[in-house]
Amino acid sequence: MKWHSEDEIRITTWRNRKPPERKMSQDTQDGYTRNWFKVTIPYGIKYDKAWLVNSIQSHCSDPFTPVDFHYVRNQACFFVQDASTASALKDVSYKICDDENQKICIFVNHSTAPYSVKHKLKPGQMEMLKLTMNKRYNVSQQALDLQNLRFDPDLMGRDIDIILNRRNCMAATLKIIERNFPELLSLNLCNNKLYHLDGLSDIIEKAPKVKTLNLSKNKLESVWELGKVKGLKLEELWLEGNPLCSTFSDQSAYVSAIRDCFPKLLRLDGQELSPPMIVDIDSSETMKPCKENFTGSETLKHLVLQFLKQYYSIYDSGDRQGLLGAYHNEACFSLAIPFDPKDSAPNSLCKYFEDSRNMKTLKDPYLKGELLRRTKRDIVDSLSALPKTQHDLSSILVDVWCQTVPSGQ
Repeated sequence: MKWHSEDEIRITTWRNRKPPERKMSQDTQDGYTRNWFKVTIPYGIKYDKAWLVNSIQSHCSDPFTPVDFHYVRNQACFFVQDASTASALKDVSYKICDDENQKICIFVNHSTAPYSVKHKLKPGQMEMLKLTMNKRYNVSQQALDLQNLRFDPDLMGRDIDIILNRRNCMAATLKIIERNFPELLSLNLCNNKLYHLDGLSDIIEKAPKVKTLNLSKNKLESVWELGKVKGLKLEELWLEGNPLCSTFSDQSAYVSAIRDCFPKLLRLDGQELSPPMIVDIDSSETMKPCKENFTGSETLKHLVLQFLKQYYSIYDSGDRQGLLGAYHNEACFSLAIPFDPKDSAPNSLCKYFEDSRNMKTLKDPYLKGELLRRTKRDIVDSLSALPKTQHDLSSILVDVWCQTVPSGQ
């Protein structure tokens, strides 16, 4: 190295050696940015997180745990920290097909460390958060009250800012729940200004026993956000005070949309709902072969009878949203009224003729398609528009029970 003085300008010349390397950033020195990769699934917003992650894991030769899974625009994204895992994930691209038989593309690129890793809470902050959560936990009810957590006096007094919209804060909170409150049944996240539930989606693995979730007075704008936690078997949910509540035409549509996410829901915003229609058949039960006289298993006969009684009990209750669980997502339904509008018919039926899809009288192929209800929500909405009924449940009989057995068995 030589120094030259030329009109007070100093020039540094390097010979036979490289200039000294620039100082690494603090992140690199701590190992945070080494070997991190971002995994992106275009149009991943169409897929449920649990299904997507499980599908990728089952096809990937290298086991991995996704970090900071989230949706951004139309994409699903997460991070992994291992070059071999990244390589294995690249090999999974186009090997998974969705329900529409579309192959799923996966992009893997080098990345800086994810937000929750870069901004991971320090041990002292974690300990203070744990103490705060312990004070908010009701042991007898197995309930954790985290409403308005950011403004907790103990946290504010130590300048610890816990904002649950931030992935690092939600990740830390769920980690404490998993370790300290494994039997948690009720979680109150009221008034935390939550506008997305990406971080909360991990609660399905961290606290799977939660039955009551309070998300009231937050900033959630779409029911789609609830799909990120629909793996919870919720019985009670609070959503009042969120913008999404005002996006429905009426209460029936609101209940129907929420029950699409949580079929076993019994209470919504403090209001009792009609019991959901749930058919739970023990898959371990072996069906007996069909007898020659076409009488079958008494157990199955009683199961059918129980189903019919439960179905019509809900149908007669006045709130038919509980029937959502009785229908497949791709079920079809149409209404047929066996009266000719030109003939004399009960006045109470006249207003339903326009929805009738009586194949004996309907000739217009366009109307045949238009009058067919194609999703379980449309089906239940159609049933809800029909008149109130009262069935005599004691009169239901299963006269003949037949079951078919595939050939070769």
